[in-house]
Amino acid sequence: MDVHGRDLRYFVAVAEELHFTRAAERLFVSQPALSKQIRTLERTLGTPLFDRDRHGVRLTEAGEALLPHARRVLADWDTGVVALEEAKAARRATLAVGMSTSPGRGGMLPAIRSRFTAAHPAAALTLHQVSWSDTTAGLADGASDVAFVWLPLPDAARYRWIVMAEEPRLVALADSHRLAERESVDFGDLLDEPFLALPESAGPLRDHWLAIDARDGRPAVIGAEIASPDETYEALVDGLGVCLLADGNAPLVARPGVVTRPVAGLSPAQLALAWRADDNRPLVRAYVEAARLTKGPTRAGDPWTG
Repeated sequence: MDVHGRDLRYFVAVAEELHFTRAAERLFVSQPALSKQIRTLERTLGTPLFDRDRHGVRLTEAGEALLPHARRVLADWDTGVVALEEAKAARRATLAVGMSTSPGRGGMLPAIRSRFTAAHPAAALTLHQVSWSDTTAGLADGASDVAFVWLPLPDAARYRWIVMAEEPRLVALADSHRLAERESVDFGDLLDEPFLALPESAGPLRDHWLAIDARDGRPAVIGAEIASPDETYEALVDGLGVCLLADGNAPLVARPGVVTRPVAGLSPAQLALAWRADDNRPLVRAYVEAARLTKGPTRAGDPWTG
């Protein structure tokens, strides 16, 4: 049988008042509506819960049997509602920080955390790694509240950001590659090389790491697609292509069999802290402010709201 919590509340109120009018006032409903609901409950249960006569209202044996259990159910539900609200409050006091690679540059992350927790000691920070296939590091689907990302972002109008670091783009290649012995590489010497590319879902960031803007209209040759440091390393060792990466990310792939070299003729990569443009929650703004103070003066042109 399907009995709603409201029905049990109505039943308990009448059982405790033993008076339909007083119970209705306590529940802020009309007396006829309350009487109708109790009759519906009795039909559902298949037994009268109250005796009603000119002397008043009394619980039947069935009503007496049900009352302690109804009270317990309602008390458990009230406890559950409190727990739910506490969980919701905890969620509101938790900030999810997304990243596709660790922004460890010079202790940046601990410095931001220190400033943030000093201002909001009761707030919790959760860090989670996101696949390279999501270049927003969880911002787009709401999994992250703020995120460390590489620019450019897809649908850039949806986000605001602060550039936290600028780093030269290097090329990673197998140590057996014809260019591996050079101290540095001119990008012109890489134009005909097969490149490791982010998935197409990466949009403009895929183009950035293929250096499309430096190719003078020549299409990139794609040797393989990669979505993690391990995939990148394996593809490099297997000779499937070369790969551009930021200087700070070189340790991710500079393992046995792979070398990285500076590349002349490319603009630097930009690591940014980003958040959704319409998200003005205090914790988001506090984390952004902590990042701004850690970084120092904001770059001209950064879409920072202050």
